[in-house]
Amino acid sequence: MVPAQASRQARLAATASVIGLRRINGLLPRNSVGIQAGRGLIAGVMAAFGPTLPGTRVTPVRSGAVRGEWVRAAGVAQGERAIYYIHGSGYVVCSARTHRGLASRLSKLTGLPVFLIDYRLAPEHRFPAAAEDVEAGYRWLLDNGYRAENLVVGGDSAGGHLALDLLLQNATRGIAQPAGVFMFSPLMDLTLTLAQRRDRALPDPMAPARTGRRLIELYTEGQQPDSPRLRLTIASGTVLPPLLVQASEGEMLADDARHLHDMAVAAGGRCELELWPGRIHVFQALPLLVPEAVPALRRTREFIATALADASPLTKVG
Repeated sequence: MVPAQASRQARLAATASVIGLRRINGLLPRNSVGIQAGRGLIAGVMAAFGPTLPGTRVTPVRSGAVRGEWVRAAGVAQGERAIYYIHGSGYVVCSARTHRGLASRLSKLTGLPVFLIDYRLAPEHRFPAAAEDVEAGYRWLLDNGYRAENLVVGGDSAGGHLALDLLLQNATRGIAQPAGVFMFSPLMDLTLTLAQRRDRALPDPMAPARTGRRLIELYTEGQQPDSPRLRLTIASGTVLPPLLVQASEGEMLADDARHLHDMAVAAGGRCELELWPGRIHVFQALPLLVPEAVPALRRTREFIATALADASPLTKVG
């Protein structure tokens, strides 16, 4: 059950973020120096408040165009089931390494190995590089013995957008869908119009909406905003796996989460939307900062277990 109110620690974290992190993010220039500073800042926050669990085993993957790493918590064996995780970053900032701590917690809770795709980042690599890498990673798992019904896909922020794009590409191309998909604070509107509206009413603790837009433009430069792989829509009758969407109720991407839920349900899909009290973006990755991360990840574990138990070869399209 989602708690009715944020913990005192979560409220203090949001206040501290507004004073510090939001201002720093808003001042970083959109050049190589600013991008590297932003990458370092976020990596430091993730390492400090969501460190990798002791005993975690990390196995790098370099296979053709696929780059990533297997993350297994202590005692977790490589088996026939796995989680395929797509990190966020505004397509610019994070990496498999920054999300290793979150992956280790998901692995420990579920007893599953987690494959973190290390997709190419902007501005070095623009659209559709990240989307192509995410597709390649999924196909690589299928080609290496994993059945689609034994895979659960996860993603946060921009990784949520990439996860939905993967599902829509699967549906178009007749590729088997995974057993389920969970998303933390998914980004859906790449123009950040929804986010900016919320940010005006209640400034997001992590970064101004304009900062997020500046990052995303580094990936989408030269593209039309209504491109079908940027402005994602779910056509009625599209075969999708069950979805779980979690976001903080007070963050600027809360309306993006609602939008995804509404699109999926209107198309006839199953989507559970959970808006957790608090204001920290992708709080699930920061358990030492936001206590709500622990019950949210346990809820995610329940979703993963149910999705895998319910999955069958019928998840294959066509």
